[in-house]
Amino acid sequence: MSFAPVLIIGAGLSGLTTAYRLQQANIPFAILEARDRIGGRILTVRNETGTPIEMGATWLGKKHTAINALLAELGIEITEQYMGKQAIYEALSTSPPQLVQLPPNNAPSYRIVGTSTSLIEALAKRLSKDAICLSQVVQKIEKIDDGFTVHTQDTTFRANAIVSTLPPRLLMQTVECAPSWPEALRTIANQTHTWMGESIKVGFSYPTPFWRAKGLSGTLFSNVGPVGEMYDHSDDGQGYYALKGFLNGVYHSLTKAERCELVLQQLRKYYGNQVDQYTTYEEGVWRLEPYTFTDYDQSLLPHQNNGHAIFRQPLFGERFFIGGAETASEFPGYMDGAVRRGEEIAVAIIAQQ
Repeated sequence: MSFAPVLIIGAGLSGLTTAYRLQQANIPFAILEARDRIGGRILTVRNETGTPIEMGATWLGKKHTAINALLAELGIEITEQYMGKQAIYEALSTSPPQLVQLPPNNAPSYRIVGTSTSLIEALAKRLSKDAICLSQVVQKIEKIDDGFTVHTQDTTFRANAIVSTLPPRLLMQTVECAPSWPEALRTIANQTHTWMGESIKVGFSYPTPFWRAKGLSGTLFSNVGPVGEMYDHSDDGQGYYALKGFLNGVYHSLTKAERCELVLQQLRKYYGNQVDQYTTYEEGVWRLEPYTFTDYDQSLLPHQNNGHAIFRQPLFGERFFIGGAETASEFPGYMDGAVRRGEEIAVAIIAQQ
C-alpha cells in the first residue's frame, strides 16, 4: 500500500495546477491518472511531418486572467488566432456558400505558443520525480478514521486528503464511495454537463495553406454542416499548415473513414479537390473517451450546472475536494476554470497544514 498526504485524481490541467502549487509549498502529493498519458482534455496530436493539431482544449482570451497569469509565470507565450478578413458562410442548404467580411474583433481568441500541451508539459516538469502514476483507474474511495483508502484496478493508496478532478458526473458514475456520496451532490453531479464530452474535433494537415488564396482565410461557419466551424490551425513559423473544426456530435457512431469523407465532401464545396491532398486526418471523438465522458440519462444543456456551488463544498471533514474545470466559479468548463479551481483547492489544502 502506497501513502501520500494528498492524493490527486486526474493529471489534467486542474490536477497538475493543484500539484504545482502544492509543490511550491513543499506539501507532498501523488497523482493518479487513468490514461497512459497526462493532459486530460488537453490533447495535441502530431503526424509524421510534426504538424501539431489540437484535439482538445485550444483557445483562451485575455479575460481569462488565471490561465494567462500561469502561462506568464511559466514563461509561455500566446498568439492570436488567425481569422483573416473574410470567411465562408453557409446559411442554408438551398443557397450557395457566401464570402462575408469579418468585423473587427475586440476580444480575439488566442492559442498557446508551442501547443496547448506545452502548458501541461511545463507543469509536469516542475513536479517531483515519480509524482504521477499513469494507468491507475480509481474504482473505490473509502473514508477511514485518519484519512482515505483509494482502490485502483491493481493498487491501493492511502491519503490524508483527496482531490478529484474528474468531471462531476463521471466521478459519480464510475467511482464507488464509502460512505456513499451525499445525495444532494450526486443529484447535481449527475445533471452536470461534461464540457467537450459530445465534441468531435477534426483536423487536416497540408503541405501548403491553399485556403488563403483569393483572399480566403480558412475561417468558415456553416448552418448546414456537418462541420459548423473551421479555422486555420497553422504554425507558419514552423512551416506547419492545418485546418481544424468541429464536426456535429451526432456522427460519433460512424467510422473514422466515414467522418473524414463527410468533412471532405463539405470542404470540396468551398475549395475544390485540393482538399483531398491532405497529409493526415486527425479527430478527437470525446464521447468515446471513457475517462472523460459517461452518457447522460437525460437531456442536458451545454454548461448545465457547471460552476454549481455544491462542488466547492469540501466533503468528509473538509478533506475531500471536488475540482476540475466544471466546478470553477468563473469560466467553468474552460482552461481558465480548470486553473482557477486547481489553485483554489491548493490554497485550501495549504491553509489546513
